[in-house]
Amino acid sequence: MSTSDNIAPEFSRIVDRRSVTEAPVRIGASEAECAALAKRFGLVAVSRLEADIVLDLAGDDVLAKGTLRADVVQSCAVSGDDLPATIAEEFALRFVPEADWADYEAEEVELGAEDLDALPYDGTSFDLGEAVAQSLALAIDPFATGPDADKVRSEQGLDNPAKGGALAEALAQFKKD
Repeated sequence: MSTSDNIAPEFSRIVDRRSVTEAPVRIGASEAECAALAKRFGLVAVSRLEADIVLDLAGDDVLAKGTLRADVVQSCAVSGDDLPATIAEEFALRFVPEADWADYEAEEVELGAEDLDALPYDGTSFDLGEAVAQSLALAIDPFATGPDADKVRSEQGLDNPAKGGALAEALAQFKKD
C-alpha cells in the first residue's frame, strides 16, 4: 500500500507521530481531492470521503483503527451504467518506521483477520489520508452490477454458458478438425 515516490497523493493528511493523542481524528476529502481520487480509481465520481480514526503508539509503530465512509458512483461491470454506492468500511493499519520496514517485510507472515495491514513511514510523519484512500480502493466492489445487468447479459448472450461467445465459437472450430 504505497504510492510512487514521484506521484503526490490526491488525499494527503500528514500526521507527525509525536503529536498523536488519544483524541479521535476526523479527516475528509475536499471536492477537488474527491475528483482526483475518482480519476485514480477509475470511478465516475467520489462525492464524499471521510474517516474517523483512533491512533495509538506501539513503540515506534503507530496503530490506526477507524471507519471510512464514502459515496461513490462507479460503472456497472456489465452494462456500464452509472451505479451509486455508499461505502462504510472499518480498517486497521500499522505504520512502521522505514528503518524497520525491511525487517518487517522480510518476515514471511500470513495475515489473519485480526492482523493489521502495514505501511512504512519515513522520519516521524506518516500520511493518514493516503492510507484512507488506499483503504477506500480496497473497499470498492470491482464487479458491482446495477439493476439492468441481467437484461444486458441476456441481450448479449452472456446468461447462457453453453453459448460461450465468440472465443468459444472460434475454439470449437479446432475441435471439429
